[in-house]
Amino acid sequence: MNKVWRENLIIAWRSIQGQLLRTVLTILIIAFGIMSLVGMLTAIDVLKQSINENFSFLGANTFAIKNRGMRIQLGRGGQRPKKHPEITYEQALRFKESFAFPSAISVSANATSAGVLKYGSKKTHPNIPVLGTDEDYLLTAGYEIEEGRNFTSDEIHAGAPSVIIGSEIKANFFGNNSAIGEGIWIGSKKYNIIGSLQKKGAGLGMGNDRIAIIPINNLRMNYKSGSTSFVITVKCEDAKIMDHAVGEAIGLFRIIRKDPLGRESSFEVEKSDSLINELLGMTQYISIGSIVISLITLLGALIGLLNIMLVSVTERTREIGIRKAIGATRSSIAYQFLIEAVLICQLGGLMGVVLGILIGNSMTVLIGGAFIVPWNWIIVAVVVCFLVGMASGLYPAIKAARLDPVESLRYE
Repeated sequence: MNKVWRENLIIAWRSIQGQLLRTVLTILIIAFGIMSLVGMLTAIDVLKQSINENFSFLGANTFAIKNRGMRIQLGRGGQRPKKHPEITYEQALRFKESFAFPSAISVSANATSAGVLKYGSKKTHPNIPVLGTDEDYLLTAGYEIEEGRNFTSDEIHAGAPSVIIGSEIKANFFGNNSAIGEGIWIGSKKYNIIGSLQKKGAGLGMGNDRIAIIPINNLRMNYKSGSTSFVITVKCEDAKIMDHAVGEAIGLFRIIRKDPLGRESSFEVEKSDSLINELLGMTQYISIGSIVISLITLLGALIGLLNIMLVSVTERTREIGIRKAIGATRSSIAYQFLIEAVLICQLGGLMGVVLGILIGNSMTVLIGGAFIVPWNWIIVAVVVCFLVGMASGLYPAIKAARLDPVESLRYE
C-alpha cells in the first residue's frame, strides 16, 4: 500500500470517528441487510444439508405407492395433494406377490402418529409414530438393527405383540441397558421388545429415531380403521432400472386397482429422489425472498450512506480546500471519500456476516446438522458491500474532487 492510499485510509478512519453516531447507524443498517442475506442463505444451506442427510439413506432406487401425493405440494401454487381411495391390504399383498422385478418390497401402514409408550413409571409424549410393517420394511426404509432382531414371518402372520423401537425411545426408557425382552405398553396394549434400531438422526420435524414398529397383522387387528391405507415401498436392486421398475409397477397396480383405460391412476408413485428434489425446490422461494429483503435493506443503507457522505463533503469543504492548496490532486480527494464509503460498508458487512452465520447456524439446533461457514455467501457479502460503498461514495467523491480550492478556503 503506497503512502497516498495509507494516508487516505487514515483520514477516512478519523472521519468515521468524527461522525460516529451517523456512521454507526449506517453500519447497523448495512449489517442488518447483510445479516438477513447471509443468515437466511446459511439457514437454507443447513436445511439442504439436513434434507440430503435425512433422505440419502433411501437412495435413488426406492419408490413408494400411496393413495395420496406428497404434502409438500401444498406450497406450489396452492394445489392440494391428490387423494385417492385407500389402498387395501389385499391389494398391497397381491402387488407384492405379483411384482416380478428384482427388488425388495414391503407393505406398511400408519397405526397412529400420536402414540404414547409406557415403561414402568416412564411415559412418552403423545408424539410417537407407530407403524405396522412386514419383515422387509427395515430394508426398504433404510433402517438397521442395533440390538436384537427383525420380525419373523410367523410373527408377521400371527400379528404377534412384538415391537421394534427407535434409538431415542430405547435411550429414554433403558439408557445404556439392553431393551430386548422387556415389556412396553403402546396405548392399552403390551408389546415385547425384540429389537432396537440404529440411530438415524432427526430432522425437518421427522423423528426417525422416535418410532415404534409392530407387525402389520397386529396393526390390522388393533388399529385398522376404514381410513387406513397401506403403503407399498419398492427398493430396486439397481438404480439404473428404476424407471423401468416404476413403469412396470404402475401397470401392475392399475390392473390390481381396476383402473379403466384412458383414466388417470387411482394412486400416486413417490420416488425418493423426487421427494428430495421437491423439498430442495421449496428452498428456492425462501432464497428469493431473503435476497429481495436484503436488497431493499441495502438500498436504504445506500441512500443513508450517500446522505452521510454528502454532509461530510459539506462539513469538510475547508479541509478539502487546504489539501488542494498544498498539492492534493482531484483523484486523491475522490479516493479519500470513496475509501471512506467502502470502509463503512465493509465494517457493516463484517458485522452482518458474523451475525448472519450465527443466526443461520441456529437452524442446526432445531433440525440437527453440522456448523456451516458459508464461504460463498461471505464472498457475496464482501462484493455487495464493496459495490454499495462505491455506489454511495461515487457522487460525493466527484463533488468533493470538483470543489474550487479558493472558494473552499473561504467556506465557513
